[in-house]
Amino acid sequence: HYLVKENITALRRMRKTDNNRIARATGAKIVTSVDELKEQDVGTGCGLFSVEKIGDEYFSFLTECKDPKACTILLRGPGKDTLNEIDRNLQDAMCVARNVLFNPYLCPGGGATEMALSVQLAQRAKSDIPGVEQWPYAGVAEALEVIPRTLIQNGGGNAMRTLTDLRAKHASGLTTWGVDGEKGVPVDMNDYGVWEPLAVKLQTIKTAIDSASLLLRVDDIVSGTSKKQ
Repeated sequence: HYLVKENITALRRMRKTDNNRIARATGAKIVTSVDELKEQDVGTGCGLFSVEKIGDEYFSFLTECKDPKACTILLRGPGKDTLNEIDRNLQDAMCVARNVLFNPYLCPGGGATEMALSVQLAQRAKSDIPGVEQWPYAGVAEALEVIPRTLIQNGGGNAMRTLTDLRAKHASGLTTWGVDGEKGVPVDMNDYGVWEPLAVKLQTIKTAIDSASLLLRVDDIVSGTSKKQ
């Protein structure tokens, strides 16, 4: 009552994460007791505070903030499933932007990177690695071709013929050629405009190699179910 008379809005039952975001957006400092409150703890960065009704619920908006360190993205949709899908897509997009910001390097998409690595590993296995030691190189080279092959099949293309053309292009030095995911044909990613963050590609390959190595170390499998007599 006394706060309202002084034109002060109080929010209660607020989550800790929301409280931290408001402090970062307004420049305030969180205190645990009113007795500890000082003038420099008060956040004055919010330009406009308003309460709006969306659907059946009321939401508080802090807008026009000066140099905010946090923000909120409001998603709206016809149903819960649609909102969850939008949320996942937005999260993926923000993660891509974050990866590019921290590691500003890109590599061609459409299976071009996998095909380039596959060709290089296959050539090295044939020329530089003797005996059975070349088998892991050849195995990884064959496994990397799964990505472009899948893109070709999903696009309705001829997997064997397209992969052969793609290998020939990469062997001749055209390492930016990948697969058009809609048509299933080879295309230059420089013209097609599909690029992937290097950080994601490195992590994907490392995880795949580690998983394969872990499976190779397994010498036996113990069944968790008993056989019926």
